[in-house]
Amino acid sequence: MQKWLSIIGIGEDGLAGLSPIAVSCLNKAQIICGGERHLSMLPHADNREKIPWKSPFQTSISDIISRRGQAVCILASGDPLCYGVGTTILKDINISEVTIIPAPSAFSLACSRLGLSLTEVETLSLCGRPVSLLQSYIYPGAKLLILSEGKNTPAHVAEILINRGYGNSQITVLEKMGNINENIITDIATNWQEKNVAPLNTMAVECIADRGIVGLSKFPGLPDSAFHHDGQLTKREVRAVTLSSLAPNPGELLWDVGAGCGSISIEWLRSDRRCRAIAIEQNSTRINYIADNAATLGTPNLQIIGGKSREVIPNLPAPNAIFIGGGVTESEILENCWNALLTGGRMVINVVTLEGELILYQWYEKVGGNFTRIAIQRGEPIGSRFLGWKAMSPVTQWVGIKN
Repeated sequence: MQKWLSIIGIGEDGLAGLSPIAVSCLNKAQIICGGERHLSMLPHADNREKIPWKSPFQTSISDIISRRGQAVCILASGDPLCYGVGTTILKDINISEVTIIPAPSAFSLACSRLGLSLTEVETLSLCGRPVSLLQSYIYPGAKLLILSEGKNTPAHVAEILINRGYGNSQITVLEKMGNINENIITDIATNWQEKNVAPLNTMAVECIADRGIVGLSKFPGLPDSAFHHDGQLTKREVRAVTLSSLAPNPGELLWDVGAGCGSISIEWLRSDRRCRAIAIEQNSTRINYIADNAATLGTPNLQIIGGKSREVIPNLPAPNAIFIGGGVTESEILENCWNALLTGGRMVINVVTLEGELILYQWYEKVGGNFTRIAIQRGEPIGSRFLGWKAMSPVTQWVGIKN
């Protein structure tokens, strides 16, 4: 297919900063798409058809696809494939039809201003995303580059850092990078006041923990105290073993069936930003716990579905992994979940009752798999002077791989 669509990245220096090849693509275009800011850069005498972005964005993509075969040019900010429009466009239009000419991304520009190595920082975008996403990126010594939603984003970031016990973290706001009015503002989170920040800004954050603050690891096994729950919680040690058995890979989808407070699906998502998860829970109070924990621990993209599992799962996308921590006494749930699991997928079931073990053994006789008994003892005070071992309820875990 001939390349009919071009996507051109533009910096703060506007059309004057475009390369010769970008100028050539723009000049050849019959139709030009982009945001109002970018379209306003074109000369007033330019009478070519313009397509401003619409909401929902998919409407604009449909408009572009309907022009297939004509010369179409999209004007975008910076690098179109760095949290940009290019990533979205390529979900519907093959790269063989597209020419992409990037400008330096905001992250590259920020690194050049601050002397950072792009390979040694973590990057995220808060444009069109919940600011609570930041929570999973915070740990002692973390260096973050953040695409802001607007002028209020730095204040929201400062508030989250303070509440997490990272008030001494240094926040640097880089405004209008590449523009003659480029500006840099630096302060610590605790001192951050409502400043006159430009709407177009990128943030750099160096996370510095207050004395006594222990960071939350991305490795499975967060402290039980990190979750709000009513006792329906897969305990820390068992959770770590369970996540190991589920073996998350980037981009994979987990069903957390009978999710309780959501600890398994939340830790699955924290393992890699590309992972996906659906938490299924019928108890309304626990659904609130899941939503609260997901926001607090930086996984606002966790999909939460309320209802009975057997009624919900027929309508869900096929998963790469399934965890069942509750409701295993309903034998049809096992059959339905196993049938939905993708080939090569993992199913992990934890039970603590004899009735649950009986059903698991009957299931094992049908599809095979492996059993593990997890018995944990924690040291706890006995009286005022001594420590002793207190046993947790043993957990029987079944793991099956669908070949």
